Amino acid sequence: MAETWTNEQIIADALGRGADVQIGARDNSWRLSRWRQFVGTYELPALPDPTFVVHIAGKPQVRTRLHEGWSETSSIPGCATILPSGRPSGWLVDGELDVVTLSIASRDLHGAPAADQFRTLRFAFADPLGVALTRQILAELYAPQDDARKLYVSTLADALTAHMLRGPLAANDTAFPTSDFSAHRLHQVMNAVLARPGDDHPIEALAAMTGLTPSHFCRVFKRATKFTPHQYVMKARIERAQDMLTATDLTVSQISDEMGFASQSHFTRAFRGLTGSTPGAWRQQNRH
Repeated sequence: MAETWTNEQIIADALGRGADVQIGARDNSWRLSRWRQFVGTYELPALPDPTFVVHIAGKPQVRTRLHEGWSETSSIPGCATILPSGRPSGWLVDGELDVVTLSIASRDLHGAPAADQFRTLRFAFADPLGVALTRQILAELYAPQDDARKLYVSTLADALTAHMLRGPLAANDTAFPTSDFSAHRLHQVMNAVLARPGDDHPIEALAAMTGLTPSHFCRVFKRATKFTPHQYVMKARIERAQDMLTATDLTVSQISDEMGFASQSHFTRAFRGLTGSTPGAWRQQNRH
């Protein structure tokens, strides 16, 4: 009998390179991998298990193939995608790509509350908790390893898997008002913030993208994302700053300026408020 390839073996074969890092549960209920790839068009054969994908870093120009061609919407850092099993897919990457994949054993979907969401492609959606768990797993993976840290990483991955099986999209799908607003327009606003978090994003400008009044836009945005527009912008800035602290040699002051903060002290207060750490301490703990 021919050997059945895992998701990771199929992805590695399609990309022409293996994962940067890969871990998995002892019972094979999940496998988490980080992949870095560059500009190009990639055809991915059908995978045996459904996959949760988090766009960690890189250029904000990743599209997927739809029946009518490439998707109009792009995946950008901070977005998540669900790739179902048994479905070939195409990907257009315009620049460096950095993603994490979480393969979930198909057997575990039977009876899971979120089983339906793994049957179709769900591209470039917002899942703050899933993305946050993924980033924390990566931070721990690249730190010096001991038995306690390995257990912690495994527990985080179990939590991410449980989060997916529970159904992170259930609340968000019903949170979009349908009479005068669309998920597509809200997604455009989120993409604009994530693409350039350091820019000014006044409420009036964001609301204008949706055709709503500022006060109505704020209510709709909070209902759909659980964040106020200001909180979402600040979160996007801090997440981008985290990437810059670990991946660049820019000073904290330079990163503060790049991310649009009025002062370094303001940046430090906001960073500590969201991460529990100062920018300098974060860089020391997470840079390798």
